[in-house]
Amino acid sequence: MSDQSQPKLSIKEFSNLFNLNESTIRYYESQSLLTSKRDKNNRRYFDDTDVSWLKFLLHLKGTGMSLNDMQKYVIWRSKGDATIANRVHLLERTRDEFLKDFAEVQHHLQVLNDKIDWYNNKMAGKIDDEEPFIEYLSKIGHED
Repeated sequence: MSDQSQPKLSIKEFSNLFNLNESTIRYYESQSLLTSKRDKNNRRYFDDTDVSWLKFLLHLKGTGMSLNDMQKYVIWRSKGDATIANRVHLLERTRDEFLKDFAEVQHHLQVLNDKIDWYNNKMAGKIDDEEPFIEYLSKIGHED
């Protein structure tokens, strides 16, 4: 697809597409995470390639990847296939850290769900008035 046939999104349209502020897009540009193109009037615009790229960057951000690591990734990506091993290593490390954080969040969710169940069972009269939550957890095999 030629540059002429791709839709050109203004910074406002581009930022609205992702529910981001224009200042966030400018910040990503200042950090070399995004590179806008310029039209003949020197107004920045973005195209479908930029949409796909920002989607990926936001996924990386969603995993908790640091700005510094995202910048490294962008630099390595710009250098081509010779840096694939570096990128894979960075992505694997990010995945491993994310999975560790995700397991911790799942544990917190389980404790929250257990507490809700405990209250619901207490209100339903299924739990002795004197039974502490910690005993309830040990009965159901979810000791904290």
